[in-house]
Amino acid sequence: MKMMKNILFHRITYLALAFGVQLFLLVGIILRFSRYFIYFYGFSVLLSLLVVILIVNKSMNPSYKLAWIIPILLFPVFGGLFYIMFGNYRPNKKTRLRMEAISTQVHSFLQQNIQDQEANIPLTGSAACQSLYIQQSSSFPPMADSGTVYFSIGEEFHLGLLKELEKAEKYIFLEYFIIQEGTMWNSILDILKKKAAQGLDIRIIYDDVGCLMTLPRHYDQQLRKWGIKACVFNPLVPVLSALHNNRDHRKIAVIDGHTAFTGGINIADEYINQYKKHGHWKDTAILITGGAAWSMTLMFLSLWGFLEDTDEDFSAFYPKATEAALPSNGAVQPFTDSPLDDEPVGESVYLNMISKAEKYVYITTPYLIIDNEMVTALTNAAKSGIDVRIITPGVPDKRIIHAVTRSFYPILMQGGVRIFEYTPGFIHSKVFLSDDRFGVVGTINCDFRSLYLHFECGAWLYDIPALSDIYKDFGETFLQCQEVSQEQLPRNPLKNIGSSILRLFAPFL
Repeated sequence: MKMMKNILFHRITYLALAFGVQLFLLVGIILRFSRYFIYFYGFSVLLSLLVVILIVNKSMNPSYKLAWIIPILLFPVFGGLFYIMFGNYRPNKKTRLRMEAISTQVHSFLQQNIQDQEANIPLTGSAACQSLYIQQSSSFPPMADSGTVYFSIGEEFHLGLLKELEKAEKYIFLEYFIIQEGTMWNSILDILKKKAAQGLDIRIIYDDVGCLMTLPRHYDQQLRKWGIKACVFNPLVPVLSALHNNRDHRKIAVIDGHTAFTGGINIADEYINQYKKHGHWKDTAILITGGAAWSMTLMFLSLWGFLEDTDEDFSAFYPKATEAALPSNGAVQPFTDSPLDDEPVGESVYLNMISKAEKYVYITTPYLIIDNEMVTALTNAAKSGIDVRIITPGVPDKRIIHAVTRSFYPILMQGGVRIFEYTPGFIHSKVFLSDDRFGVVGTINCDFRSLYLHFECGAWLYDIPALSDIYKDFGETFLQCQEVSQEQLPRNPLKNIGSSILRLFAPFL
C-alpha cells in the first residue's frame, strides 16, 4: 500500500497524466474535425506536405529528417500539426540570443586573459586543425598549463572529488544531470554544508528530468536553506513541448577555478558500485588543473548566468596561481556542445578523430545510435586498415535502446569495425582514444540526444601523460569484454526487419 501510495502521489504520475490528457484532447480534436469537415482534412494534408518540404530544406541531420517525414506521410492528418508542435528541437530565438550574448562575453574574457598561456603550445598538423575547430566553435582554447588525472572507475573519482572539495577556499560549483540521495551524494553534501557555513560560494545546477526520480520536488529550496545556491535546469512543466528534449547532460565540478572534473559519472550510488543496478558499473572521469580548469569554470558560470538571468563578473572568480603538473608538449582543451546553435561540436570532434587516425581508434559508449556520417567514418577508417574498436554494455540499462545499439552491429562489423560488449555489467563511460596522442573524455554519448539535443561538455586531450593511463584502461577493459562475432548477429528475417524499423526512428529515442 505504501509503495502504491508513493507511485500515485509521485510528481511523475501527475506529469504523465497531464501530458496524456493534453495528447488525448489534441488527437480527439483533430479526429473530430477531420471526420466532419473535408476542408479541415484537406488543410491538414496540405499542411503536412508543406511541412515535409520545409523539413527537406532545413539544415538538420538527414536521419532526423527521415524519422519525421515517414510518419508525416503515413499519417498526414496528424503529422504536420505534430511536427509544428513538437518537431522543433531548437529553443526559441529569444533563448538563443540570450545564450549567444553570454557566449560572446565568455569569448571576450578569454581573449583578454589567456593569450599568453595558449601562445606557447606547439600544435601542428591534424592536432592544430582539431584544436582550431574546437576554439572557433566552442570558444575555449587549448591550454598548456594544465595537469590531468584520469579515473578509470567511479570509486576512484569519488575519493578524488571528496579530497579536492575539502581543499576548497573560495567556491565550489557542481553541475550534474543526475543527483541521487545516498552514500555518494551524502558524503559530498556534508562537505558542501560545511563549506557553505564557512562562507564559501557553493552553487549547484541539476537537471529536472535527470533528477525526476532521484530527488524530492523543490529540493533546490532545501539546498538554499543550507546556504547552497541551487538552480534547476529546464524544469519539467505539464505542458507538451519539444523544449523538454533539451536537457543539461553535463557533469562538471569546479573548485576555486584551478581544479575541475568532468566525465560520464553522475552523483548516484550505482556510479560507485554501492549497489548493482545493472551489474558492475564501469565509468570514467578526468581531473583537470590549471588553465583548462578555468575554462570549465567559465562553462559553469555562463550557464548559471543564462539560467538565473544574471551578468556574472568573471574576473571575480579568476583563480590564484597554483602549481600544476605540466604536460611537456601537449595540451588540454575543454569544449561545450549546445542545442542552441546548428553546430554539432561533439560529433564533429569525434568524426575528426576517426578520420585523422593512423593506427587505431578505441571508443567506449553506453549507447551506439549513430547517423550515416558516423557509420561511414567508422567503416571507412576500418577499411583503411585502422584498428577500430567500440565497447558497449553487456548488461543494458534500457532494453529498447540496447536493441537499437545492437542493430548497428552488422553494418559496422561488415565494414571491419570490432564490437566488444562489457560482460560484467553496464559501461557508461564516453571516451575516445586515437594513436596514443589524441583523446576525449566527457559526457557525450554516441546517440542523437547527446549529439543534437543536450547541453554537453568534454575535454580534448593531446599528447599528455594521461593518455597512457587511458590506453592502459582500454587494454584492461577489453579483457573483461566479449567480442561480438558474425555468428552472434541475428539471422531471423523478422528480427532484422524489427531492427531496421528501430534504427529508422532512432533519432526519437
